[in-house]
Amino acid sequence: MRIRTAAPIALAAATALAASLLATATPATAAAHQGGLHFGTVQYDGPGKDDRSNTSLNAEWVNIHNNSKKKVQLKGFTVKDNTGYTYTFGNHTLGAGKTVKLRTGKGRNSAGTAHWNRGSYVWNNTGDKARLLKPNGKLQDSCSWGRSTKANKGVKDCH
Repeated sequence: MRIRTAAPIALAAATALAASLLATATPATAAAHQGGLHFGTVQYDGPGKDDRSNTSLNAEWVNIHNNSKKKVQLKGFTVKDNTGYTYTFGNHTLGAGKTVKLRTGKGRNSAGTAHWNRGSYVWNNTGDKARLLKPNGKLQDSCSWGRSTKANKGVKDCH
């Protein structure tokens, strides 16, 4: 008699446990991007030889996309890599549905392009992680990648 009454209880407990495990097994990347501001594509290994020329440095970039319906003021937002290299946006408004490309090298900033103005590379060709931080230091978005190969051509789609 105990076996018959214990079996439905055990089955119910196992079902509840399985449901809770499935609910928590959803990957964090499946969550919507916070506030509509997120990384798009990263070109972490620019085409051609890494010769530290400004052309080569600017061939390394990360896109930041605003998929919200409102413009976003990026002043104080930062982009960081695993080493701690940090770019801080000045007064830069990113329109609704627009993207800004943050290039590593030197150049003139515009509505769609910002320049880190570095003389050396930021993103590692062997793997790295880009972090977009709010002005208060809280993580807005991140994107990781592994080694650059012929197949991925040093590009990571972070969407």
